[in-house]
Amino acid sequence: MTELVLYNTRTRRKESFAPLAPGCAGVYTCGPTVYSPQHIGNMRPVLFADLLVRALRMVRLEVTHVINVTDVGHLTLDDEDAGEDKMEKAARETGRSAREIAAAYTEQWLADRRRLNIPDPDVLCRATEHIAEQIEMIRKLDEKGYVYRIDDGLYFDTAKFPRYAEFARLDREDQQGGARIGEVEGKRQPADFALWKFAAPDVRRQQEWDSPWGRGFPGWHIECSAMSTRYLGERFDIHTGGVEHIKVHHTNEIAQSECALDVHPWVSVWMHEDWIVFEGEKMSKSLGNIYVLQDLVDMGFLPLSFRYFFLQAHYRKQQNFHDEAMGAADRGYRRLLAQAASVRDAEGSLDEEAVRPLRQRFREAVMDDLNAPRALAVASEVAKDESLSAATRRALLLEFDAWLGLDLVVSDPPDEVQESDPRIDDLLREREEARSRRDFAEADRIRDLLLAEGVVIEDTPDGPRWKRG
Repeated sequence: MTELVLYNTRTRRKESFAPLAPGCAGVYTCGPTVYSPQHIGNMRPVLFADLLVRALRMVRLEVTHVINVTDVGHLTLDDEDAGEDKMEKAARETGRSAREIAAAYTEQWLADRRRLNIPDPDVLCRATEHIAEQIEMIRKLDEKGYVYRIDDGLYFDTAKFPRYAEFARLDREDQQGGARIGEVEGKRQPADFALWKFAAPDVRRQQEWDSPWGRGFPGWHIECSAMSTRYLGERFDIHTGGVEHIKVHHTNEIAQSECALDVHPWVSVWMHEDWIVFEGEKMSKSLGNIYVLQDLVDMGFLPLSFRYFFLQAHYRKQQNFHDEAMGAADRGYRRLLAQAASVRDAEGSLDEEAVRPLRQRFREAVMDDLNAPRALAVASEVAKDESLSAATRRALLLEFDAWLGLDLVVSDPPDEVQESDPRIDDLLREREEARSRRDFAEADRIRDLLLAEGVVIEDTPDGPRWKRG
C-alpha cells in the first residue's frame, strides 16, 4: 500500500506519516480572526486542511480535527504586540458588540465552508470560551521562569528558549523586528511576545477578564497552544496554517508550548499552505483586493468552481487569482460535472483491469503530499474516457470524489450543470440569430459543424442546450 507522505516544515522535507497513536491522528488548524467578512483567501487554508483530513481518512485513520476561532487578542499590527484589538476596533467602528460581530462572521465562514463541501471540524473552539485554559498555560510558564512583567502586560522571554530560532530558521541578529521592540516599552528582545495584556484603566473594552496578574486579555499566540493541547493532548500529530505564520505565530506557539509542557517536539508535523495572490499581490482585507464566496456566485460561478480552482494548484504553491482564471476554472468544473452526470445512472460490472492502474495513479497523487493537480487530472481523464464502460467511470469518479469533494456523481444534478464553452456558446447564439431571421441554411450549417465535433444541440422550450454526444 502506498504510504502517505507529507512535507514537514519542521524538518524541511517530505516524510512518511506515522501517527503518535496507532490508528488515530490529531490535527489542529489555525482558523479565522472574525472581525470582518472571510474572503476567498481565508478559504484556502481550510480547503487545504480538508484535503489533509480526507487523505488521513483514506488511509483508515480516525481523525480528530480541531480549528480555532480568534475572537479576541489579535491586534491591528498583527504579529506585533501593539495596536488595537481587531475585534474591539470593529465594534467601535460599527456600533455592534464584539460578540455580535464574531458570531456573524463565524457563521459566514462556516456557511461558505459548507458551500465548498468542507465538513465542520470535530471541534470548533473560540478563544473567548477558553480563557481559563490560556491563563493556566501562562501560569505554568510564569512558575518556570519564562515570563516577565512590564507596564503593558506579561511577556515570554525568548532568550530563555535556546531553540527559538530553529523552526523558522531565524537569524536572531538580523531578525526583522527591531521596530517591534520600540512599539512596546520595556520589552527585552524584539522577538519577545505578549502572553497577557493589561487593560488600560482609561480605556473601556468589551472583552477583558480577571487573572492572577490583573485584569486584561490574552495575547494572540497563547490561544492556539492552550486550545490545541486541551483537545489533542500535550503532543499531537499535525498542525496546519499559512506560510505567514511560520516566522512569528507558529514559532511563538512552539516556544510557549514546549516550555510549559516540557515536550519536544510538541507537534510532529507542521504543514503550511501558500497564499492566493491577487494579480501578484497577497489577497488581504487591508489592501481591499478581496472577494467573498458570494461575490463569485453573483458573477455566475458555481461555489464548487472555486474548490475546483483551488485543486488546480499544489497547496505549497502560490495561486494567482483573477477573473479569467476563475472563469476558466468554472468552465472546467462545469465540463467535468456534465461528463460525470452522463454516467450517474450507469449500472453494470467494473472493468477491474482498467480500474487498477487509474486507481493506483490517483492514490499515488494523493499520497504524494496531497498533489491535487495530479489527482484532478486523473479524474478528468476518467470522466471523458469513453473506452471505459459507463459503470466503470461512475465507480471511479465516486471513489475519487471522496477526496476531491466536487459532487461529481450526484443523483439529481442541478440545471446549471450545463457545460460552458465560450466558442460553442457563441456558435449557438449565431444559430439562434440565423433562425430568427429565417436563415435556416446557416442554422443547419452551424448545427452540422458542431455535430461533426461530437456536440449535439437540443432545442428545448427554454432555449437550445448542447452536450457532447
